[in-house]
Amino acid sequence: MVVVGILISVSCFSQNPVPEARLPVTVIDSLRKTVLDSLRQSEDTVLRIRNLNPYFTLHVDSTMNYALELNKNPSHYFWYLKNSPLGLKINKDNGLLSFKADKSYFLSGRLKYDYPYKITIGVQNLHDPNERLDTSFTILFFTTDIIPSHLKPTVNSTLYIEEGDTVNFKVECEEGSFPVESISFYSNVPLKNYTIVKKCDDDFIWSPPFDFIKDTDSGKQKLVLLNFVGINKFYAKDTAVVKIYVKDAINYPVMLQEYQRTVKSVTMYILQLKYAFVQLDKKVKSTKSTRTTFDLTTASSALGGTVFSSASSPSAQNTGRILPSAGVALVPVKEAVAPTKTAEQNSASLVRSSIKRLEYQLHENSLSGERDIDIIKKITTLKSEMKQIQIQLIEVPIDENSNMTEEQLNEYFNSKKVSKKYKLKAH
Repeated sequence: MVVVGILISVSCFSQNPVPEARLPVTVIDSLRKTVLDSLRQSEDTVLRIRNLNPYFTLHVDSTMNYALELNKNPSHYFWYLKNSPLGLKINKDNGLLSFKADKSYFLSGRLKYDYPYKITIGVQNLHDPNERLDTSFTILFFTTDIIPSHLKPTVNSTLYIEEGDTVNFKVECEEGSFPVESISFYSNVPLKNYTIVKKCDDDFIWSPPFDFIKDTDSGKQKLVLLNFVGINKFYAKDTAVVKIYVKDAINYPVMLQEYQRTVKSVTMYILQLKYAFVQLDKKVKSTKSTRTTFDLTTASSALGGTVFSSASSPSAQNTGRILPSAGVALVPVKEAVAPTKTAEQNSASLVRSSIKRLEYQLHENSLSGERDIDIIKKITTLKSEMKQIQIQLIEVPIDENSNMTEEQLNEYFNSKKVSKKYKLKAH
Protein backbone atom coordinates (compact mmCIF):
# COMPACT_ATOMS: atom_id res chain seq x y z
CA MET A 1 0.00 0.00 0.00
CA VAL A 2 2.84 2.35 0.75
CA VAL A 3 4.56 1.71 -2.60
CA VAL A 4 1.33 2.24 -4.52
CA GLY A 5 0.73 5.53 -2.73
CA ILE A 6 4.20 6.80 -3.56
CA LEU A 7 3.77 5.99 -7.22
CA ILE A 8 0.42 7.85 -7.34
CA SER A 9 1.87 10.88 -5.61
CA VAL A 10 4.78 11.13 -8.03
CA SER A 11 2.55 10.96 -11.10
CA CYS A 12 0.04 13.53 -9.80
CA PHE A 13 2.30 16.31 -8.55
CA SER A 14 4.96 16.27 -11.25
CA GLN A 15 4.88 19.64 -13.19
CA ASN A 16 6.95 18.54 -16.09
CA PRO A 17 6.07 15.57 -18.09
CA VAL A 18 8.50 12.80 -17.66
CA PRO A 19 9.00 9.86 -19.81
CA GLU A 20 7.10 6.70 -18.83
CA ALA A 21 9.17 4.61 -16.42
CA ARG A 22 8.96 0.82 -16.28
CA LEU A 23 10.00 -1.18 -13.19
CA PRO A 24 11.76 -4.48 -13.61
CA VAL A 25 9.50 -7.53 -13.56
CA THR A 26 11.28 -9.01 -10.55
CA VAL A 27 10.62 -5.89 -8.56
CA ILE A 28 6.96 -5.90 -9.51
CA ASP A 29 6.60 -9.60 -8.50
CA SER A 30 8.34 -8.92 -5.24
CA LEU A 31 6.05 -6.00 -4.53
CA ARG A 32 2.99 -8.03 -5.42
CA LYS A 33 4.03 -10.90 -3.15
CA THR A 34 4.70 -8.52 -0.31
CA VAL A 35 1.30 -6.95 -0.72
CA LEU A 36 -0.47 -10.35 -0.93
CA ASP A 37 1.35 -11.68 2.13
CA SER A 38 0.42 -8.56 4.02
CA LEU A 39 -3.21 -8.93 3.01
CA ARG A 40 -3.19 -12.65 3.83
CA GLN A 41 -1.70 -12.11 7.27
CA SER A 42 -4.26 -9.46 8.05
CA GLU A 43 -7.20 -11.65 6.97
CA ASP A 44 -6.00 -15.25 7.90
CA THR A 45 -5.46 -15.05 11.62
CA VAL A 46 -7.24 -18.35 12.70
CA LEU A 47 -4.98 -21.42 12.89
CA ARG A 48 -5.95 -24.07 10.33
CA ILE A 49 -4.59 -26.91 8.23
CA ARG A 50 -4.74 -26.01 4.58
CA ASN A 51 -4.66 -29.42 2.92
CA LEU A 52 -6.16 -31.94 5.36
CA ASN A 53 -8.02 -34.68 3.52
CA PRO A 54 -10.91 -35.93 5.68
CA TYR A 55 -10.82 -39.44 4.19
CA PHE A 56 -7.90 -41.70 3.17
CA THR A 57 -8.17 -45.10 1.49
CA LEU A 58 -5.09 -47.32 1.37
CA HIS A 59 -4.35 -50.64 -0.26
CA VAL A 60 -2.49 -53.34 1.64
CA ASP A 61 1.32 -53.09 1.33
CA SER A 62 1.01 -49.52 0.04
CA THR A 63 2.91 -46.54 1.48
CA MET A 64 1.53 -43.13 2.32
CA ASN A 65 3.53 -39.91 2.84
CA TYR A 66 1.35 -36.86 3.14
CA ALA A 67 2.73 -33.45 4.15
CA LEU A 68 0.27 -31.32 6.06
CA GLU A 69 0.46 -27.54 5.73
CA LEU A 70 -0.42 -24.77 8.17
CA ASN A 71 -1.56 -21.26 7.40
CA LYS A 72 1.09 -19.99 9.77
CA ASN A 73 4.79 -20.42 10.31
CA PRO A 74 5.16 -24.22 10.97
CA SER A 75 8.36 -23.79 12.96
CA HIS A 76 6.29 -22.38 15.84
CA TYR A 77 4.00 -25.44 16.11
CA PHE A 78 4.16 -29.17 16.82
CA TRP A 79 1.88 -32.03 15.60
CA TYR A 80 0.34 -35.01 17.39
CA LEU A 81 -2.07 -37.93 16.80
CA LYS A 82 -4.68 -39.68 18.97
CA ASN A 83 -6.36 -43.08 18.42
CA SER A 84 -4.02 -43.83 15.55
CA PRO A 85 -3.92 -47.41 14.16
CA LEU A 86 -0.75 -49.44 14.25
CA GLY A 87 1.91 -48.04 11.86
CA LEU A 88 0.49 -44.53 11.39
CA LYS A 89 2.98 -41.80 12.40
CA ILE A 90 3.36 -38.04 12.12
CA ASN A 91 6.46 -35.90 12.27
CA LYS A 92 5.87 -33.53 15.17
CA ASP A 93 7.99 -30.81 13.58
CA ASN A 94 6.89 -30.64 9.96
CA GLY A 95 3.53 -32.49 10.00
CA LEU A 96 4.56 -35.27 7.61
CA LEU A 97 1.93 -38.05 7.89
CA SER A 98 3.38 -41.48 6.99
CA PHE A 99 2.05 -45.03 6.97
CA LYS A 100 2.98 -48.43 5.51
CA ALA A 101 0.08 -50.90 5.57
CA ASP A 102 2.02 -54.12 5.98
CA LYS A 103 0.00 -57.27 5.27
CA SER A 104 1.29 -58.95 8.42
CA TYR A 105 -0.69 -56.44 10.50
CA PHE A 106 -3.91 -57.73 8.95
CA LEU A 107 -3.01 -61.43 9.05
CA SER A 108 -2.26 -61.15 12.76
CA GLY A 109 -5.55 -59.33 13.41
CA ARG A 110 -3.95 -56.11 14.65
CA LEU A 111 -5.53 -54.24 11.73
CA LYS A 112 -8.83 -54.90 9.98
CA TYR A 113 -9.94 -54.60 6.41
CA ASP A 114 -12.87 -52.43 5.46
CA TYR A 115 -12.98 -50.84 8.90
CA PRO A 116 -13.05 -47.02 9.21
CA TYR A 117 -10.43 -45.85 11.70
CA LYS A 118 -11.22 -42.36 12.95
CA ILE A 119 -8.04 -40.54 14.00
CA THR A 120 -7.74 -37.28 15.91
CA ILE A 121 -4.98 -34.98 14.71
CA GLY A 122 -3.86 -31.83 16.47
CA VAL A 123 -1.40 -28.97 16.22
CA GLN A 124 -0.39 -26.55 18.98
CA ASN A 125 1.65 -23.39 19.28
CA LEU A 126 4.95 -23.88 21.11
CA HIS A 127 4.82 -20.44 22.65
CA ASP A 128 1.09 -20.01 23.23
CA PRO A 129 -0.66 -23.13 24.64
CA ASN A 130 -4.06 -21.58 24.02
CA GLU A 131 -3.49 -21.56 20.28
CA ARG A 132 -4.20 -25.07 19.17
CA LEU A 133 -6.27 -27.01 16.66
CA ASP A 134 -7.94 -30.44 17.04
CA THR A 135 -9.65 -32.12 14.11
CA SER A 136 -10.00 -35.62 12.71
CA PHE A 137 -9.83 -37.70 9.58
CA THR A 138 -10.74 -41.30 8.64
CA ILE A 139 -8.53 -43.96 7.13
CA LEU A 140 -9.76 -47.24 5.64
CA PHE A 141 -7.73 -50.20 4.36
CA PHE A 142 -8.70 -52.45 1.50
CA THR A 143 -7.20 -55.25 -0.52
CA THR A 144 -7.90 -56.78 -3.89
CA ASP A 145 -6.94 -60.20 -2.49
CA ILE A 146 -10.02 -61.76 -0.91
CA ILE A 147 -9.06 -63.59 2.27
CA PRO A 148 -12.03 -65.60 3.56
CA SER A 149 -13.03 -65.52 7.20
CA HIS A 150 -13.31 -68.82 9.07
CA LEU A 151 -15.11 -70.08 12.16
CA LYS A 152 -12.94 -71.87 14.72
CA PRO A 153 -14.62 -73.72 17.61
CA THR A 154 -12.30 -74.06 20.61
CA VAL A 155 -12.69 -77.88 20.73
CA ASN A 156 -11.71 -80.78 18.53
CA SER A 157 -13.93 -81.59 15.59
CA THR A 158 -14.95 -84.89 17.27
CA LEU A 159 -16.10 -85.24 20.89
CA TYR A 160 -17.19 -88.25 22.97
CA ILE A 161 -19.49 -87.59 25.94
CA GLU A 162 -22.09 -89.40 28.04
CA GLU A 163 -25.64 -88.53 28.89
CA GLY A 164 -25.73 -85.93 31.63
CA ASP A 165 -22.33 -84.43 30.70
CA THR A 166 -22.06 -80.79 29.59
CA VAL A 167 -20.51 -79.56 26.33
CA ASN A 168 -19.10 -76.05 26.67
CA PHE A 169 -16.92 -74.34 24.05
CA LYS A 170 -16.49 -70.98 22.37
CA VAL A 171 -16.99 -70.29 18.64
CA GLU A 172 -14.17 -67.98 17.59
CA CYS A 173 -13.63 -66.28 14.21
CA GLU A 174 -10.49 -66.08 12.12
CA GLU A 175 -11.17 -62.84 10.29
CA GLY A 176 -10.14 -62.32 6.69
CA SER A 177 -10.89 -59.52 4.26
CA PHE A 178 -14.46 -59.19 5.51
CA PRO A 179 -15.32 -60.19 9.07
CA VAL A 180 -18.12 -62.54 10.07
CA GLU A 181 -21.16 -60.49 10.99
CA SER A 182 -23.57 -63.20 12.17
CA ILE A 183 -23.58 -66.92 13.00
CA SER A 184 -26.47 -69.34 12.59
CA PHE A 185 -26.72 -72.87 13.99
CA TYR A 186 -28.47 -76.14 13.17
CA SER A 187 -28.01 -79.82 14.02
CA ASN A 188 -29.00 -83.18 12.59
CA VAL A 189 -31.20 -83.99 15.62
CA PRO A 190 -33.50 -81.71 17.63
CA LEU A 191 -31.75 -80.28 20.69
CA LYS A 192 -33.18 -78.71 23.83
CA ASN A 193 -31.78 -76.39 26.47
CA TYR A 194 -28.74 -75.11 24.60
CA THR A 195 -27.29 -71.60 24.35
CA ILE A 196 -27.68 -69.87 20.98
CA VAL A 197 -24.55 -68.72 19.14
CA LYS A 198 -25.18 -65.49 17.23
CA LYS A 199 -21.77 -63.84 16.88
CA CYS A 200 -18.07 -64.50 17.23
CA ASP A 201 -16.77 -65.56 20.66
CA ASP A 202 -20.22 -66.70 21.85
CA ASP A 203 -20.33 -69.84 24.01
CA PHE A 204 -22.19 -72.99 23.01
CA ILE A 205 -23.42 -74.91 26.06
CA TRP A 206 -25.50 -78.10 25.89
CA SER A 207 -26.14 -81.07 28.15
CA PRO A 208 -27.79 -84.21 26.69
CA PRO A 209 -30.53 -85.54 29.02
CA PHE A 210 -30.41 -89.07 30.38
CA ASP A 211 -33.23 -90.18 28.06
CA PHE A 212 -31.44 -88.86 24.96
CA ILE A 213 -30.40 -92.36 23.84
CA LYS A 214 -33.38 -94.48 22.79
CA ASP A 215 -33.67 -98.25 22.74
CA THR A 216 -33.68 -98.15 18.94
CA ASP A 217 -30.25 -96.48 18.77
CA SER A 218 -27.59 -98.96 17.73
CA GLY A 219 -24.60 -99.39 20.01
CA LYS A 220 -26.30 -97.36 22.75
CA GLN A 221 -24.92 -94.14 21.29
CA LYS A 222 -26.03 -91.36 18.95
CA LEU A 223 -24.11 -89.05 16.61
CA VAL A 224 -24.94 -85.34 16.87
CA LEU A 225 -23.67 -82.98 14.17
CA LEU A 226 -23.41 -79.32 15.22
CA ASN A 227 -23.23 -76.96 12.23
CA PHE A 228 -22.17 -73.34 12.77
CA VAL A 229 -22.55 -71.11 9.69
CA GLY A 230 -20.83 -67.71 9.61
CA ILE A 231 -21.96 -65.01 7.14
CA ASN A 232 -20.21 -61.74 6.20
CA LYS A 233 -21.84 -58.63 4.74
CA PHE A 234 -21.61 -60.06 1.21
CA TYR A 235 -23.38 -63.26 2.39
CA ALA A 236 -20.30 -65.39 1.85
CA LYS A 237 -20.57 -68.42 4.17
CA ASP A 238 -18.17 -70.53 6.18
CA THR A 239 -19.34 -73.63 8.04
CA ALA A 240 -17.71 -75.31 11.03
CA VAL A 241 -18.90 -78.81 12.01
CA VAL A 242 -18.45 -80.43 15.42
CA LYS A 243 -19.25 -84.15 15.76
CA ILE A 244 -20.46 -85.31 19.18
CA TYR A 245 -20.89 -89.01 19.97
CA VAL A 246 -23.29 -89.26 22.91
CA LYS A 247 -23.12 -92.54 24.82
CA ASP A 248 -25.77 -94.08 27.03
CA ALA A 249 -25.19 -93.33 30.71
CA ILE A 250 -26.77 -94.02 34.09
CA ASN A 251 -28.82 -91.38 35.82
CA TYR A 252 -27.25 -92.08 39.19
CA PRO A 253 -29.48 -89.80 41.32
CA VAL A 254 -32.64 -91.43 39.93
CA MET A 255 -31.19 -94.95 40.01
CA LEU A 256 -30.05 -94.48 43.61
CA GLN A 257 -33.60 -93.57 44.62
CA GLU A 258 -34.91 -96.61 42.73
CA TYR A 259 -32.39 -98.86 44.46
CA GLN A 260 -33.41 -97.57 47.88
CA ARG A 261 -37.09 -98.15 47.07
CA THR A 262 -36.31 -101.70 45.91
CA VAL A 263 -34.30 -102.51 49.04
CA LYS A 264 -37.10 -101.15 51.21
CA SER A 265 -39.68 -103.32 49.39
CA VAL A 266 -37.53 -106.45 49.76
CA THR A 267 -36.92 -105.72 53.45
CA MET A 268 -40.63 -105.27 54.14
CA TYR A 269 -41.43 -108.50 52.27
CA ILE A 270 -38.82 -110.36 54.35
CA LEU A 271 -40.50 -109.17 57.55
CA GLN A 272 -43.87 -110.36 56.24
CA LEU A 273 -42.37 -113.75 55.44
CA LYS A 274 -40.83 -113.97 58.89
CA TYR A 275 -44.22 -113.37 60.50
CA ALA A 276 -45.79 -116.00 58.23
CA PHE A 277 -43.02 -118.39 59.26
CA VAL A 278 -43.76 -117.76 62.94
CA GLN A 279 -47.43 -118.55 62.43
CA LEU A 280 -46.68 -121.75 60.50
CA ASP A 281 -44.08 -122.88 63.04
CA LYS A 282 -46.52 -122.35 65.93
CA LYS A 283 -49.12 -124.53 64.21
CA VAL A 284 -46.58 -127.30 63.70
CA LYS A 285 -45.45 -126.99 67.32
CA SER A 286 -49.05 -127.22 68.67
CA THR A 287 -49.82 -130.32 66.61
CA LYS A 288 -46.63 -132.00 67.72
CA SER A 289 -47.47 -131.36 71.39
CA THR A 290 -50.97 -132.92 71.01
CA ARG A 291 -49.64 -136.00 69.23
CA THR A 292 -46.98 -136.43 71.90
CA THR A 293 -49.71 -136.41 74.57
CA PHE A 294 -51.65 -139.16 72.74
CA ASP A 295 -48.48 -141.21 72.30
CA LEU A 296 -47.67 -141.01 75.98
CA THR A 297 -51.24 -142.00 76.89
CA THR A 298 -51.11 -145.03 74.59
CA ALA A 299 -47.77 -146.09 76.02
CA SER A 300 -49.06 -145.67 79.56
CA SER A 301 -52.13 -147.83 78.76
CA ALA A 302 -49.98 -150.60 77.33
CA LEU A 303 -47.63 -150.51 80.29
CA GLY A 304 -50.55 -150.47 82.77
CA GLY A 305 -52.11 -153.49 81.03
CA THR A 306 -48.87 -155.41 81.44
CA VAL A 307 -48.69 -154.55 85.13
CA PHE A 308 -52.29 -155.45 85.83
CA SER A 309 -52.05 -158.78 83.91
CA SER A 310 -49.36 -160.00 86.27
CA ALA A 311 -51.51 -159.24 89.35
CA SER A 312 -53.11 -162.14 91.39
CA SER A 313 -56.52 -160.55 91.50
CA PRO A 314 -58.91 -161.70 88.70
CA SER A 315 -60.35 -158.20 88.36
CA ALA A 316 -56.89 -156.72 87.96
CA GLN A 317 -56.08 -159.30 85.33
CA ASN A 318 -59.21 -158.37 83.45
CA THR A 319 -58.22 -154.72 83.62
CA GLY A 320 -54.80 -155.67 82.27
CA ARG A 321 -56.42 -157.25 79.25
CA ILE A 322 -58.60 -154.16 78.54
CA LEU A 323 -55.97 -151.38 78.90
CA PRO A 324 -53.83 -152.31 75.83
CA SER A 325 -56.96 -152.34 73.71
CA ALA A 326 -57.82 -148.87 74.97
CA GLY A 327 -54.34 -147.67 74.06
CA VAL A 328 -54.71 -149.08 70.57
CA ALA A 329 -58.09 -147.35 70.28
CA LEU A 330 -56.40 -143.99 71.00
CA VAL A 331 -54.28 -144.15 67.81
CA PRO A 332 -57.11 -143.32 65.34
CA VAL A 333 -58.33 -140.74 67.80
CA LYS A 334 -54.87 -139.10 67.70
CA GLU A 335 -54.86 -138.99 63.92
CA ALA A 336 -58.33 -137.49 63.92
CA VAL A 337 -57.67 -134.89 66.58
CA ALA A 338 -54.09 -133.93 65.65
CA PRO A 339 -53.21 -135.09 62.14
CA THR A 340 -49.60 -134.70 61.02
CA LYS A 341 -48.96 -131.12 59.78
CA THR A 342 -46.67 -132.14 56.95
CA ALA A 343 -47.89 -129.35 54.65
CA GLU A 344 -47.42 -126.67 57.30
CA GLN A 345 -43.95 -127.94 58.14
CA ASN A 346 -42.97 -127.99 54.49
CA SER A 347 -44.37 -124.48 54.02
CA ALA A 348 -42.45 -123.23 57.03
CA SER A 349 -39.25 -124.75 55.65
CA LEU A 350 -39.91 -123.19 52.25
CA VAL A 351 -40.62 -119.77 53.77
CA ARG A 352 -37.47 -119.96 55.87
CA SER A 353 -35.29 -120.85 52.88
CA SER A 354 -36.90 -118.01 50.87
CA ILE A 355 -36.10 -115.55 53.63
CA LYS A 356 -32.49 -116.72 53.74
CA ARG A 357 -32.28 -116.39 49.96
CA LEU A 358 -33.59 -112.81 49.95
CA GLU A 359 -31.25 -111.80 52.79
CA TYR A 360 -28.33 -113.26 50.85
CA GLN A 361 -29.35 -111.35 47.70
CA LEU A 362 -29.57 -108.08 49.66
CA HIS A 363 -26.05 -108.64 50.94
CA GLU A 364 -24.62 -109.64 47.56
CA ASN A 365 -26.27 -106.75 45.72
CA SER A 366 -25.32 -103.98 48.12
CA LEU A 367 -23.84 -100.87 46.45
CA SER A 368 -20.10 -100.22 46.41
CA GLY A 369 -20.78 -96.46 46.26
CA GLU A 370 -23.20 -93.82 45.04
CA ARG A 371 -21.91 -94.27 41.47
CA ASP A 372 -21.83 -98.06 41.33
CA ILE A 373 -21.66 -98.97 37.64
CA ASP A 374 -23.71 -102.15 38.32
CA ILE A 375 -26.55 -100.36 40.09
CA ILE A 376 -29.09 -101.15 37.33
CA LYS A 377 -28.05 -104.81 37.30
CA LYS A 378 -28.40 -105.04 41.08
CA ILE A 379 -31.83 -103.41 41.05
CA THR A 380 -32.98 -105.85 38.38
CA THR A 381 -31.61 -108.84 40.32
CA LEU A 382 -33.38 -107.85 43.55
CA LYS A 383 -36.68 -107.27 41.78
CA SER A 384 -36.39 -110.57 39.89
CA GLU A 385 -35.59 -112.59 43.04
CA MET A 386 -38.47 -111.02 44.95
CA LYS A 387 -40.89 -111.71 42.10
CA GLN A 388 -39.85 -115.37 41.82
CA ILE A 389 -40.32 -115.94 45.55
CA GLN A 390 -43.69 -114.22 45.52
CA ILE A 391 -44.81 -116.58 42.75
CA GLN A 392 -43.36 -119.57 44.63
CA LEU A 393 -45.13 -118.62 47.87
CA ILE A 394 -48.35 -117.45 46.25
CA GLU A 395 -50.44 -119.94 48.29
CA VAL A 396 -48.75 -119.16 51.59
CA PRO A 397 -50.99 -116.83 53.62
CA ILE A 398 -49.13 -113.66 54.56
CA ASP A 399 -50.67 -111.52 57.26
CA GLU A 400 -49.53 -107.91 57.02
CA ASN A 401 -51.04 -107.02 60.42
CA SER A 402 -48.20 -108.42 62.49
CA ASN A 403 -48.38 -107.97 66.27
CA MET A 404 -44.63 -108.51 66.59
CA THR A 405 -41.89 -105.96 66.15
CA GLU A 406 -38.98 -106.37 63.76
CA GLU A 407 -36.64 -107.17 66.65
CA GLN A 408 -39.01 -109.87 67.97
CA LEU A 409 -39.34 -111.45 64.55
CA ASN A 410 -35.58 -111.52 64.03
CA GLU A 411 -35.01 -112.93 67.51
CA TYR A 412 -37.53 -115.74 66.94
CA PHE A 413 -36.29 -116.50 63.42
CA ASN A 414 -32.60 -116.59 64.39
CA SER A 415 -33.06 -118.49 67.66
CA LYS A 416 -30.93 -121.62 68.13
CA LYS A 417 -33.99 -123.80 68.67
CA VAL A 418 -35.61 -122.79 65.38
CA SER A 419 -32.32 -122.97 63.48
CA LYS A 420 -31.69 -126.49 64.78
CA LYS A 421 -35.25 -127.55 64.00
CA TYR A 422 -35.09 -126.46 60.35
CA LYS A 423 -31.44 -127.21 59.75
CA LEU A 424 -30.87 -129.11 56.55
CA LYS A 425 -29.63 -132.65 57.15
CA ALA A 426 -27.25 -134.46 54.89
CA HIS A 427 -28.59 -137.72 53.54
